Amino acid sequence: MWIYIARFILRNRIAILIALFLVTVFMGIMSRQIEMSYQYAPLLPEDDPTYLEYQEFLSIYGTEGNMVIIGLQNEDFFELEDFNNWQDLSKSLMEIEGVTSVFSIGQSYNLKKNSQEKCFEIEPIFPDKVSYQTELDSLKKVFYSLPFYDELLYNKNTDAYLMALTLDADILHSKERVELVNQIQKTGQAFVQKTKQEIHYSGLPYIRVVTAEMIKKELNMFIFLALGITALIIFLFFRSFKVVMFSMLVVGIAVIWALGIQGIFGYKITILTGMIPPLIIVIGIPNSVFLLNKYHQEYRKHQNKIKALQRVIRKIGNATFLTNLTTASGFATFIFTSSKILVEFGVIAAINIMVVFILSILLIPIIFSFLDGPKERHLNHLNNQTVDKAVKGLVRITLNHRTKIYWVAGFMLFLGIIGISKIKTTGFMLDDIPHDDPLYVDLKFFESNFNGLMPLELMIDTKKPNGAISGSNLKRMDKLQEELKEFEAISHPLSMVEVVKFARQAFYNGKQSHYKVPSNQERNFILSYVNKSDTQNTANNGLITTFIDSTKQRARLSFRMKDIGTTEMAAMDTKIRETISSVFPPDKYYTSLTGASVVFFKGTDYLVRNLFTSLLLAIVLIASFMAWMFSSKRMVLVSLIPNIFPLIMTAALMGFFHIPIKPSTILVFSIAFGISVDDTIHYLAKYRQELSETNWSIRAAVVLALKETGVSMIYTSIILFFGFGIFSVSQFGGTVALGILVAVTLLIALFSNLILLPALLLTLEKSITNQSFKEPLLHIYDEDEDIELEELRIEKKKDLKSVNSH
Repeated sequence: MWIYIARFILRNRIAILIALFLVTVFMGIMSRQIEMSYQYAPLLPEDDPTYLEYQEFLSIYGTEGNMVIIGLQNEDFFELEDFNNWQDLSKSLMEIEGVTSVFSIGQSYNLKKNSQEKCFEIEPIFPDKVSYQTELDSLKKVFYSLPFYDELLYNKNTDAYLMALTLDADILHSKERVELVNQIQKTGQAFVQKTKQEIHYSGLPYIRVVTAEMIKKELNMFIFLALGITALIIFLFFRSFKVVMFSMLVVGIAVIWALGIQGIFGYKITILTGMIPPLIIVIGIPNSVFLLNKYHQEYRKHQNKIKALQRVIRKIGNATFLTNLTTASGFATFIFTSSKILVEFGVIAAINIMVVFILSILLIPIIFSFLDGPKERHLNHLNNQTVDKAVKGLVRITLNHRTKIYWVAGFMLFLGIIGISKIKTTGFMLDDIPHDDPLYVDLKFFESNFNGLMPLELMIDTKKPNGAISGSNLKRMDKLQEELKEFEAISHPLSMVEVVKFARQAFYNGKQSHYKVPSNQERNFILSYVNKSDTQNTANNGLITTFIDSTKQRARLSFRMKDIGTTEMAAMDTKIRETISSVFPPDKYYTSLTGASVVFFKGTDYLVRNLFTSLLLAIVLIASFMAWMFSSKRMVLVSLIPNIFPLIMTAALMGFFHIPIKPSTILVFSIAFGISVDDTIHYLAKYRQELSETNWSIRAAVVLALKETGVSMIYTSIILFFGFGIFSVSQFGGTVALGILVAVTLLIALFSNLILLPALLLTLEKSITNQSFKEPLLHIYDEDEDIELEELRIEKKKDLKSVNSH
């Protein structure tokens, strides 16, 4: 097959180049349609019970993630100038297009009983501008007498105060959200310059927009870093600007295609898909290295450019196709996780790894067929003394120290088991953000002063109309709230119970001691006042409809909580559900614990479990490809050992260095395994070829295969090591961990494939290198097989004759 592919490529060079140019232009146009994702892609599949509960909650009570929170700490907050500055800030924010409401101490209200109308009147506590300190002191007493706002708008113990901005949902789902957040920050900055007071920002929309912009900046940075690092390394290896330029051209076109394909699929740029262009560069460059290294080796033998290029396609094309296929398979297994963000990453990465193979196998031979043959100085890298000494050293170790190799490997496996036992599984919402980043610092401010901002929602279905406002159920809710206060990570609640308590206090003329759940006798009077107030004050969004549904059968208890990590959250989730069941028996009530905090925790847990499954699937899938290629089950089992070994070592390093298992780090194993097995394929392909040339001498075949493929394996591993190393400069901890761990894994895999694999082949000898391995499904061509140049016909006939005569 590869004979015909070589003929087709070299005969149709111009047509192929034109077709590639047209497709690249089209992909460039499609790439302009890509948008940034400013929302967290759901980690849970759409049929998951937790996801369905969350969607049910949203359908009843609306979105929970459209608020930006601004906070500050100021012991002089109720000094006249400071208070009025805070009021001015709220007015300025309200004027921003996209901010639908602002709620802070300055916008707080009190309930006043109107005995004549038998309703509560909502009155602002503070005017737009307070003129005198004495007036402010008086209003401050009124405000502090209302427990409803305690820990909701202020924390008296820490002198912390916050302001909640509700944002327009339509703008939050459009490109304008970035400008909206920028305007909020500019307004806040003006306040800081005026007052010299530090303010903090948080809330889900704010976090999402800021992190998305960070991803956007890193996307361009990583592309240029990947191009720069790989170009430098290739130049140091080949000492040829042509090699560098055209290798960069191949991966540059591949990046355009990657972005274009993402545009065609309609996928947005996330923290994972944003990594694909630099990944394509790093993974695609080894294709060029293997092809060009083989081209130079062939050209040195016979000085015939066309013959060398045809042999490159025929001999390297087969193995390169399979190495790219196995790498793509490592990414493709993410499709089976049912997580949208990982499915999109897996689809785009897998497709484009095969795309970069196609571009390499087409462009490298075509481009170099138009250029002059390499000069002697360009072939000097084949005699690289350093690499040559390294390979010879590996040969000596393999031949003479196999026992030591196994002892060292065994000791490392023992350490690996110890390290793996130390691994912990956890995930935080902002775990990947540096701890000195303002985004992280601000979140911790709200956690320390207001017990966090992660939404935690409890929905209680009483199974009876009006059941949510019955006296007994209100008392149950109050009891549940009191019990949940024992959890330090959970905030003060907002619920119908708090509204009724607030109303009871107002009913008794604002006396703080009356902030309690009303008795059965009081309840009917108070709720009649509340109902009438709710009808007359629709502009205030209602006192009731925020916390109960239209049938008054279901009630909502709204909390905020700290970002405590999935491990602690799992334990807390169990305890909270037990507490809920003890107060609201499941046989009488249906309860649903949901909110972004629960969805994130469940989604992370689901993702980690499924990523382990995808890793096993990757191993099975890649083993199947290798079995197809080598036609020997025993050989496949032996070849998996040097590729699973680096995964064990990496897992051990994670345990020793306290790097937890989380979505960003579990990705390492599938990616690294798919890439590291490439070296095994190249080595075994060459080993099998040498067997026939050495009259089935296993020892000679092992050595010869090591000498020829060792150079390319070292080159590509160095490129991959530094290529993935660029991710260590990321602002996201997960991306840093991914880059460093993959780089280390591939470095271990290099030595594993160059030392452990040859040692195993020599030790097991004929028990694995049997007749089925000798006669594979996929043919590897003989190095000295003659090429009939007359079959090529890439030039005019008279020119071809001159080539033959030469």
